[in-house]
Amino acid sequence: MALHGTPRRVGVLGYGRLGQSLVSRLLAQGPELGLELVFVWNRDPGRMAGTVPLSLQLQSLAALGERHPDLVVEVAHPKIIQDSGAQILRHANLLVGSPSALADQATEQQLLEASHRWDHAVFVARGALWGTEDIARLDAAGGLQSLRVTMATHPDGFRLEGPLAAAQRPASRTVLYEGPVRGLCPFAPRNSNTMAAAALAAPSLGFDRVIGVLVADLSLTDMHVVEVELSGPPGPGGRSFAVHTRRENPAEPGAVTGSATVTAFWRSLLGCCQLPSSAGIHLC
Repeated sequence: MALHGTPRRVGVLGYGRLGQSLVSRLLAQGPELGLELVFVWNRDPGRMAGTVPLSLQLQSLAALGERHPDLVVEVAHPKIIQDSGAQILRHANLLVGSPSALADQATEQQLLEASHRWDHAVFVARGALWGTEDIARLDAAGGLQSLRVTMATHPDGFRLEGPLAAAQRPASRTVLYEGPVRGLCPFAPRNSNTMAAAALAAPSLGFDRVIGVLVADLSLTDMHVVEVELSGPPGPGGRSFAVHTRRENPAEPGAVTGSATVTAFWRSLLGCCQLPSSAGIHLC
């Protein structure tokens, strides 16, 4: 599936498991797909040693523009989007892998303003969210009344902050949080991205009315389970349209990112490279 026109110049921010997979694919498959990897940045540059060619290692985010990227892919941490997202949009389109960053209203507004000012798009990867297009279509048609996303995995797979970090390890299965997604993202920034994607797919509900549930389950040693429950308004007979999906995503013990999510993100990267660069925030 080669892309048309001149090669797209792609930079990657973050070199954890997901970043390593993307870099590997871009180096191996990029040329035949019309994609050129032009830099890799990581908060700890030492992690790139021996695996990322020195010429591709970006030492400072401030020098990002010197590589003339067409697309910058963030797979690092929401703080990168909050601190540098607007500046990145001055130089390139941005693919956000940490959409929990947009739970911060100031960050979302800054990205929107920068996107329109510099005419660059903000793409948001759907990640582990199943049925993204169906959610978005139903919401756009006014047929979405409630949306609830539950993410369950072994507690070793969580990277929690604040009060959630102090929560005791569960005896078996414990609900750590249940409430608006906006309230969860600051304390589980790396474990709430699927819920944040759902909030962006359903703007009529958004971060304040999409419900996120985070569950620690000692039995889920090798998978992440994401359940999506949605409903529409009651019909003439009083019954409501409803959908309930359950996605079991294999994952290495203690991993934040499941195996299927890595593949889905690569597809998102390819997809947004084929979309027109229009200002605003777009799921892909």
